[in-house]
Amino acid sequence: MSIVIAGATGQLGRLVVGELLQRGVPAGEIVAGGRSAEQLADLAGLGVRTASVDYNDPASVDSALSEGDTLLLISGNDIQNRTAQHETVIDAAVRAKVAHILYTSVLAADSTPIILAPDHVKAEEYILASGLPFTFLRNGWYTENYAAALAKARETGTLLGSAGEGRVASATRADYAAAIAAVLTTPGHEGRVYELSGDYAWTYEELASAFSTVLGRAVSYDSVSSAEHASALEAAGLDPATAGFLAALDGNIREDALALTTGDLARLTGRPTTPLLDGLRPLAV
Repeated sequence: MSIVIAGATGQLGRLVVGELLQRGVPAGEIVAGGRSAEQLADLAGLGVRTASVDYNDPASVDSALSEGDTLLLISGNDIQNRTAQHETVIDAAVRAKVAHILYTSVLAADSTPIILAPDHVKAEEYILASGLPFTFLRNGWYTENYAAALAKARETGTLLGSAGEGRVASATRADYAAAIAAVLTTPGHEGRVYELSGDYAWTYEELASAFSTVLGRAVSYDSVSSAEHASALEAAGLDPATAGFLAALDGNIREDALALTTGDLARLTGRPTTPLLDGLRPLAV
């Protein structure tokens, strides 16, 4: 019986593998799965077993799973196809008779207005219908999502956004990875739904102030409407669909879709979540 990480080539997945090793899980009991063998080579060098896992290829998922395994399904980033991809992995988990499936969902998936939620709701419903023992890890926002905004602010002294006075309870990927590893290595999580987010929900004004601190230059928040935001993003070179998507995300933040603070993340990790400033500092290097 192994712990199988589906999506181990991504940033979160790699951090989860590292957390498992730090918690004393034998490397040979971890299977790091991903599409690129090259990106898994360093994990193989640590003794971690690796496997080709392509969410578009049922056979590859079948070959990575065995009866009694614990499977972490890290949600895919192919927005156009990930509902089918998630179902491919879940179906393989059913065929393999895994003992427990964990899925990385989105904060308050079943009630949030956030544009990302529908795909996650479908995945959660599909897992429930599968009958597999499950845990839903509903991740909030990553502080690292603002790396590009930070780089732009370094050049312009401005944080452009349409989030208004909405709040974001972000945490770092390392925080989320630590919580996931805790669930993977301790009992009693079957059937649980964890709403994972940072301890404090900040505004974009506070984000701009944090940018100022880590960059050592004044950064102001330029608050605009959703339409103005989308237009500005297009003018900066983004295609209309991507610009509209990003503006819609800020609109969701304006509605406080990412403001929920439950304490679940800190309780699972056994420590406070990483403060905004500390999460941003590595991005400013």
